[in-house]
Amino acid sequence: MSSPAQTPVDVPEVLALLDAAAAADGVRPLSEDAQLRLQHRTPGGTDLVVRDDDGALAGYARLDDGVAELAVHPDRRRRGVGRSLLRQLVGLAGDRPLSIWAHGDLPGSAELLAAHGFRRARVLLQMRRDLAGVDADPRPDLPADVRVVPFVPGRDEDAWLRVNARAFSWHPEQGRMTRSDLELREAEPWFDPAGFLMAWRGEPGAAGELLGSHWTKVHPAGDAGPDPVGEVYVLGVDPAAQGMRLGRALTDLGLAHLRAQGLGEVLLYVEEDNAAAVRLYEGRGFTRFAVDVSWLLEPGTD
Repeated sequence: MSSPAQTPVDVPEVLALLDAAAAADGVRPLSEDAQLRLQHRTPGGTDLVVRDDDGALAGYARLDDGVAELAVHPDRRRRGVGRSLLRQLVGLAGDRPLSIWAHGDLPGSAELLAAHGFRRARVLLQMRRDLAGVDADPRPDLPADVRVVPFVPGRDEDAWLRVNARAFSWHPEQGRMTRSDLELREAEPWFDPAGFLMAWRGEPGAAGELLGSHWTKVHPAGDAGPDPVGEVYVLGVDPAAQGMRLGRALTDLGLAHLRAQGLGEVLLYVEEDNAAAVRLYEGRGFTRFAVDVSWLLEPGTD
């Protein structure tokens, strides 16, 4: 087995490894953002690979701004591949904190990371509910000067980014989304502006004020389950608009949109310690389905 190498990666080869890991574990080993950056080779970040003696790809890791994710091919596990990648990641981090996401909170990941001094620092819940009981025609009680309309590409990006940054100022990933991050997602096959609902006060666009939005997504069959699955992708309300019950209204309108697509189930991700959001979603029929964990190694720990 080769040592981890910082060399240009063969993207299709890495994607095949990620697909094999997902099929074996029932969860994608990389976040959507990391996989998009890999696929589009966006600047920044460090890619690591480990190969078997015969040259076959055994493991892959990506480090970007102190946050890493890694995957080992199911046929090459328990051979030191994960440990080799982890040691290289720790070395690259140096005296800076290093976070590693373990998607699905699998026992093997917990065993590897805990043994190397990492501690559980963040827990991201995946919650799900069926769509059969969703109100197909919700009519939320909105202020008279507020209306909800679909996102318009080329017009609404800047307004959405401003509100997203304000709504998620506390969030280390979502609150830092850039125009290029947004445009990467707009270029994806799943992007559908009809399911990107925007709550405007006054005229939509430059003349109005964006108060919040609910961006929905549809996962194709095989991605999040055997059948297509909807997602509450990003739901955010400007802090200045709190108290208007926009979160509930946008949630209900987005779920109705997903139900109208003929989907049977919807998922979402939420920080476990965001008690208000967890209560909102539990009140809308969501229950806990899976867990992702961010493990942290702080300087001076081994």
